[in-house]
Amino acid sequence: MGNVTLLDFLSSGTPVEGHRPFPRFRLDIRAWRALVGQLSASDWTVMALWGEAEEIHVALCDDDTGDIAVASHPCPERWFVSLGRARPGAIRLERAVFDLWGLAPMGLEDRRPWLDHGRWPSRRPLSPQPQPPADAPYVYDFLTAEGEGLHQIPVGPVHAGVIEPGHFRFHCQGEAVVRLEQRLGYLHKGITGLLAGKTAEQAARIAGRVSGDATVAYATAFSRAVEAATGCEIPPRAHWLRALMAEMERIANHVFDIGAVCNDAAFAIMLSHMGVLREKMVRANDALFGHRLLMDRVVPGGVSRDLADEGAEALKYLLHGFSKDFERAFKIYDNTPSLSDRTQGTGIAQSSLVHRYGAGGFVGRASGRGHDARRAPGYAPYDMLDLTIPVYSEGDVNARLMVRFDEVRESLGLITQILADMPPGAYQVPLPQVAGEGMAVSESFRGEVLAWVRMAEDGEVMAGHLHDPSWFQWPLLEAAIEGNIVADFPLCNKSFNCSYTGVDL
Repeated sequence: MGNVTLLDFLSSGTPVEGHRPFPRFRLDIRAWRALVGQLSASDWTVMALWGEAEEIHVALCDDDTGDIAVASHPCPERWFVSLGRARPGAIRLERAVFDLWGLAPMGLEDRRPWLDHGRWPSRRPLSPQPQPPADAPYVYDFLTAEGEGLHQIPVGPVHAGVIEPGHFRFHCQGEAVVRLEQRLGYLHKGITGLLAGKTAEQAARIAGRVSGDATVAYATAFSRAVEAATGCEIPPRAHWLRALMAEMERIANHVFDIGAVCNDAAFAIMLSHMGVLREKMVRANDALFGHRLLMDRVVPGGVSRDLADEGAEALKYLLHGFSKDFERAFKIYDNTPSLSDRTQGTGIAQSSLVHRYGAGGFVGRASGRGHDARRAPGYAPYDMLDLTIPVYSEGDVNARLMVRFDEVRESLGLITQILADMPPGAYQVPLPQVAGEGMAVSESFRGEVLAWVRMAEDGEVMAGHLHDPSWFQWPLLEAAIEGNIVADFPLCNKSFNCSYTGVDL
């Protein structure tokens, strides 16, 4: 049973025409139940799970073959068999599906609301028949822990800093953390509902603001999904410009994360060094493309701004000094034993959990899972670039920092290659108005971003979904902090740097 390939298994369903570039199959109840069983016996990874008014969808990847496909299951009676027992990464996704579409995951033990805090103007807002609002905000039933001398520490949702809201409930024995549970959803924006009825250009602006620090990755995934749905071939130069922006975004986020993690270990000088480097990069973004964070620069059909020759030369000059300053900062980190003492062996994410949840990005690569969407399934122009994916096995805070250090070096090298080999020509084409469905993935600095879209013939978005890599990383933080002391939580939390808004949709 475990040797069956994903495509062979799904081929028993009904193929859905016009879904590109990955196939989509519609499964009946018997085939969906078989899928749940197959997930328990296979190495297939759940990439994303979302709903529609009367249908559930799950994007899957066969780790053995690399094949990607979408399995869909009609839910005329408003329920479906849960995938949560086979793939725990799907649990919060299924809870969100029930909150938004009212499709009930049967067999899922945890039925607590996830996104809905009881404050919405209507419940099940995306279902065919939304329900009246809750009478009062829900009281969330946090999981309990038993034992002598245990006490609880509630933290958040408002924190002592300019960061996003999230609630953390600690059960502790003295200073040791016995259990941590998160409650998110405070930043729910109704993204899925906002996408419907918009033009591709309007929807791309929304996609680029799901998690603003990864705006290029989100806009790239969404634009490529729209282009797949409509059969649009963008100019080669547009692919290279998108990659250039993506690597600049990756560097800016990684260097600041490195500084912030060190700052949470009371080593503020690294935050100062890395803050300067981030500022240099975002200023370069503004000078070259007209926006510090590169918002709205990746659009369906290509990019909205070109890179002038003088801009390329200026960027080469910047990278030379940037690389030297970065390596000086690395030596400071590497030669500070008091800092290493805080980061090594702290907050270990077990490799078995990382693989079971399908976690990517620096969280996955620090624990032995070397997945990177730039390589698999891959997309232009990375198939023409020399890219090495750093992988560590320790799974601790230090390993997550080392992945970041290595990825900054890789991105600096990729930018050099991009500037040397970028083809000339057009950088944007008009989108054809063609109906279809498309799905795409891009590699953000956190990991894999997935976008799915259904386009109408008039160029409007009929339905769409955006998936953040943090969905599969937040639960691992709960596991990684167990056994550590409360004082190490900020260090562990920042080493994961999961997106609150990205999973609040």
